[in-house]
Amino acid sequence: MSDIKKIVLAYSGGLDTSVILKWLKETYQCKVVAFAADLGQGDDLAEVAKKAKATGADEVFVEDLKQEFVWNFVWPMFRANALYEGAYLLGTSIARPLIAKAQVEVAKKTGADAVSHGATGKGNDQVRFELTYQALAPDLKIIVPWREWDLQGRADCVAYAKQHGIPVPVTKEKPYSSDANLLHISFEGGILEDPWAEPPADMFVMTKSPQAAPDKPRYLEILYEQGDPVEVDGQRLSPANLLAVLNEIGGEHGVGRVDLVENRYVGLKSRGVYETPGGTILRAAHMAVESITLDREVMHLRDSLSPRYAELVYNGYWFAPEREALQKLIDEAQRPVTGTARLKLYKGNVTVVGRKAPKSLYQPHLVTFEAGGDYRQADATGFIRLNALRLKIRAKLEGK
Repeated sequence: MSDIKKIVLAYSGGLDTSVILKWLKETYQCKVVAFAADLGQGDDLAEVAKKAKATGADEVFVEDLKQEFVWNFVWPMFRANALYEGAYLLGTSIARPLIAKAQVEVAKKTGADAVSHGATGKGNDQVRFELTYQALAPDLKIIVPWREWDLQGRADCVAYAKQHGIPVPVTKEKPYSSDANLLHISFEGGILEDPWAEPPADMFVMTKSPQAAPDKPRYLEILYEQGDPVEVDGQRLSPANLLAVLNEIGGEHGVGRVDLVENRYVGLKSRGVYETPGGTILRAAHMAVESITLDREVMHLRDSLSPRYAELVYNGYWFAPEREALQKLIDEAQRPVTGTARLKLYKGNVTVVGRKAPKSLYQPHLVTFEAGGDYRQADATGFIRLNALRLKIRAKLEGK
């Protein structure tokens, strides 16, 4: 412990990191720098910085990373249509490598020789943080209080915080953990650990319940350029603002709630409840534009890789060579994905009702049931005969 001179802590101001900040100071007897990332979580970061100072931080860094988060992390992931286990849009997973990257930069700037985080020894975030640290700054020491101290859980942390005069946000009325950013908010733990229990109605913060959503549907149009959304209803927006606008629209119409039991990388199953209104809309819109602009075989190849890409993000391998290689293939495939999707939002549902593109592969004169066009129906005879040849041979050999 005496070898550690300065630690940069990924600090949110929540229960865990507030306790950790005090514990690091007492245990390692060194300087501790609190680093808070603004990813659009809605916290008063001036108050977070103030709390960090009051809890013992020697320095506090607060960085606005919203645009970088969406442009360099969310958009590349959305180009891949990444969806973990068919349901999770990876809102927490995609944030961790950016936080860790910025934390490493603060460590270099301040001359720190160690980094620390508040992730527990049972979850995925510890892997995501530490894989990033080691990929970007392999010489930094990594301190993980949850794997070192004798505090056994949230109740012990609450007791420790009260003992040291640290305000805590967790209450008996809302005994669950939440994590928010511009892409989503997640809820885990506490009352949600029973997978049979329905989430309490007052838990949700980004979305109205579908039952309380407006009775009139909302139509909107989203323009894509080379796989990235750039306009909503004709208004060109920055990445962060575009996602924020869609969060507001989607949340009003009850879009984006997911309740699932997922497989953590460490081997446990975990129940999570997520709100991702803007991301849910964008996934539907993106796939709609792709449907008329992507070559069939390119789309099928990308679709075969999307689950693997999602696993890499979920497991923390953002800065790994395999993810970077996949990204290059995906980005190349996205070059023709320019066009507009028209969607209808209604009581929790997102329905694609139109799509158009300046270079659409959908050719009405070919697919029409009316006469004419370049497609000769008689050509299908030879096509089917050749594709059926192996089936005919097999049937004859088996005496069918």
